Amino acid sequence: MKKGIAASKGYAIGTIVIKEDTEIIIDTTKITDVEGEISNLNVALEASKDQLAKIRDKAEKELGADKAAVFSSHIMLLDDPELSSAIIDKIQNDKDNAVKATSEIINMYVGIFGSMDDEYMRERASDIKDVGNRVLANLTNSSTGEVDDLAENSIVVAHDLTPSDTAQLDKSKVVAFLTNIGGRTSHSAIMARTLEIPAIVGLNDITTSVTNGDTVIVDGSEGIVIINPNEATIEEYKAKQAEFEKEKERLKSLINVRTITKAGKRTEVCGNIGKAEDVNQVLENGGEGIGLFRTEFLYMDRNEMPTEEEQFNSYKYVAEKMGEKPVVIRTLDIGGDKVLPYLPLPEEMNPFLGYRAIRLCLDKKDIFKIQLRALLRASAYGNIKIMFPMIASLSEFLAAKEVLQECMEELRSEGKDFNENLEVGMMVEIPSAAVCADELAKYVDFFSIGTNDLIQYTLAADRMNEKVSYLYDPMHPAVLRLIKMTIDGAHSQGKWCGMCGEAAGDETVIPTLVQYGLDEFSMSASSILRAKELIMNQDV
Repeated sequence: MKKGIAASKGYAIGTIVIKEDTEIIIDTTKITDVEGEISNLNVALEASKDQLAKIRDKAEKELGADKAAVFSSHIMLLDDPELSSAIIDKIQNDKDNAVKATSEIINMYVGIFGSMDDEYMRERASDIKDVGNRVLANLTNSSTGEVDDLAENSIVVAHDLTPSDTAQLDKSKVVAFLTNIGGRTSHSAIMARTLEIPAIVGLNDITTSVTNGDTVIVDGSEGIVIINPNEATIEEYKAKQAEFEKEKERLKSLINVRTITKAGKRTEVCGNIGKAEDVNQVLENGGEGIGLFRTEFLYMDRNEMPTEEEQFNSYKYVAEKMGEKPVVIRTLDIGGDKVLPYLPLPEEMNPFLGYRAIRLCLDKKDIFKIQLRALLRASAYGNIKIMFPMIASLSEFLAAKEVLQECMEELRSEGKDFNENLEVGMMVEIPSAAVCADELAKYVDFFSIGTNDLIQYTLAADRMNEKVSYLYDPMHPAVLRLIKMTIDGAHSQGKWCGMCGEAAGDETVIPTLVQYGLDEFSMSASSILRAKELIMNQDV
C-alpha cells in the first residue's frame, strides 16, 4: 500500500498503464546557420500551437469552456514575443541550437514559478514545462507523450501528468491516475475533479512501485493505492464505489439549498477562484458566492500590466454571472516571492515577510489605482466587495481605504457609475491583525481569514518546507485561538467574518469553525457540496 495526496475523490479498480516519458537529449553543439535554426524554432512553435488548438477543442467539448481555457493560455504563451525573443536571442548571441536555447529559457521560467510561495502559482510551473516540452518534442521530432490506445478500466501512472495529458484522457477507459509529483491545485488535479475520476499525486515513486498490467485499487478519498489486492479487498472497495456514487447524487440535491445549521444559523458556502472563468464551476457546485477572487492571476503570463479596461471586463463578468450573490475580490497580492517579468522588484532575504501585497500597492499607487478603479466600475454590475490582503495594522487599512476614496472621487467627476455603498474588508493572515481584530473591526466591513499564511506565521513553519511541514496544523491551539479572536472581534462590532484559506474546506476543521460562529466558508468548488452538508448537520 502507498500513501499520497488525495487530489480527486472517489474509488477505482483497474489495470496499470505506465506513461513513459520521452527523454529529449539536449545537444550542446554550437551552430553557424543562425537563420536556419530560427526557422526551425518557428516551425516547432507553429506545430505546437496547432496541436494545442486541437487539444483545446477536445477539452471544450468534454470538460467545458472554462477548463479548455488553460490551452488558450498555453497558445498565448507560445505567441508571447518575450518568450520567443529570449530564445532567439540565445540562438543569435550565444550561437546555441534551437533545442538548447528553448530548454534553457523554459527552465528559467519554470524555476521562477516553481520557487513561488503561493501553491497555485507554483503549480503554474508545470504549465510552462508542458508547453516547453511540446516545443522541444516538435524540434526533435520526438513523441509528445500522449496516452492513447488504452483498454477499459485503465489506471494511468506517470511521473507527472501535464494539463494536455489529462485533457486527452478518455474517461470511458481511464478510471484513475497516479503520479509521483504534483499537488491538489495543479491543473491536472483540477481536471481530474472535473472529469470526476479519482487521482492521487505526490506518491514519490509510484512509477517504479508498479508494473504494466498490475491490478490496483485507487482510494482517492484517503490518498491510498493498494497494489495487487486480494478478492476480499476488491469486494470491499466495490461496495465503497457504489456508496460513493450514491452520495454524489444525494449531494446534488443541495445545489440550490441555502446553508443553515440545525440551530438555524445562516452560513454561506462560497468558492475561491483564480480566473473569471472559474465562476462557472462554483455555480455548478452550488456556491452561494465568491469568497476569494485571486486577482494576481490577471497579471501573470503576460508582458505588461493589465489595463483598467481588461480588469473591469474580468470583474464585471464574474459580478454579472453571480447576480445578487456576493463576490469578494482581493486586491493585488504579489511581490517578494511572486514576481512579474515587467515589474522589477528587489531581491529580499525573507520575501514572505517583505515587500508584497498591500505594502507594494501602497508604494506603487499608480498600479493600485488602476485596479481599484476597475473594481469600482465593475461594482455597478453586481454584489462586489473589495478586500485588502496582508494587513498588519490599522494604518495600512486606512491608507488603502484613502486610495480607494481617491478613486471614487475620480469616477464621480468622470460621471462613471459604481456602488457607493460597497463593502470594504481585509484579510486576516498576520497574527497582529487577529490579536487586534476587535479594534480593526470598527473600521472594516468584514474580515476573511487566510489560514494558509496565518498558520505559517503563527507557528513559524514554512508550509512549503517538507522538513517542518509536521508543524503546519490548522487545529493547533494557538491557531484556533487567533481564529476565534478574529470571529469574536468582527461580531463585537456587528461585522461578518469569513475564511478563504484551505482550512475552510477541511472536513476535520469545519465543525469547530461552525461552533466558533464563522459566517462564511470559501473553498475550491469541488468541496462546496460536502461542506454544505457538514455545516447543515451541526447543532449550533
